[in-house]
Amino acid sequence: MASHNQITRLIITFALIPLLMFQSHVSSQDKVNLSLYYESLCPYCADFIVNQLVKVLQTDLGSIVNLRLVPWGNTQIAPNTSWICQHGTDECQLNTVEACAIKVWSNLETHFKFIKCVELLHLENRHSSWESCFASTGLSQTPIKNCYNNGLGYRLEQAYADETAKLNPNHRFVPWVLVNNQPLQEDYQNFIAYICKAYRGSNIPQACKTKALEINKTNAQDSIPRVCFR
Repeated sequence: MASHNQITRLIITFALIPLLMFQSHVSSQDKVNLSLYYESLCPYCADFIVNQLVKVLQTDLGSIVNLRLVPWGNTQIAPNTSWICQHGTDECQLNTVEACAIKVWSNLETHFKFIKCVELLHLENRHSSWESCFASTGLSQTPIKNCYNNGLGYRLEQAYADETAKLNPNHRFVPWVLVNNQPLQEDYQNFIAYICKAYRGSNIPQACKTKALEINKTNAQDSIPRVCFR
């Protein structure tokens, strides 16, 4: 006779089958590319990551999306090659830490979990406690600190700097959100509607069906921009 634990595992397995079948039928060529260019201590970036972008992972929308995070933002490179981060040296550090997280934890769910923790602390005016995210997420601090201290983090940020500088059109603020390489400009909070419109596959996720998704650029442009300008 099956034990309680065995029955529980069977229930979980059967519950996951529809989602796994759905994901397996979404071709990588059909997926929509979603890119976020941001900086760690811009409050609007933090709010977008914590309260909006997280929906990619909380719903079946993630099954049709390739999500990339690029933590550089409005940082400038001085003539002596030092970095001038918009919100000070703490931002330079956290941009690099988050770049390391993306590199060492290549799985989206893993590095997003850590970055979301750091950005939530910023919204709570506690970003200096960012190291507590290792304990709260159950992730080891060793690979991040190695990446930061051995120069890999610096090289990752330099690559992100080059990538951000080559955006066409140039980014005017952060968060700067692209769907299939097309910038959403001030309408970035409407990103789900753009993703659903861009998706060309046959397996429409429930996230694109559950509510009316309308793109209204006029209203977005008339509202007060929730961005950090360059």
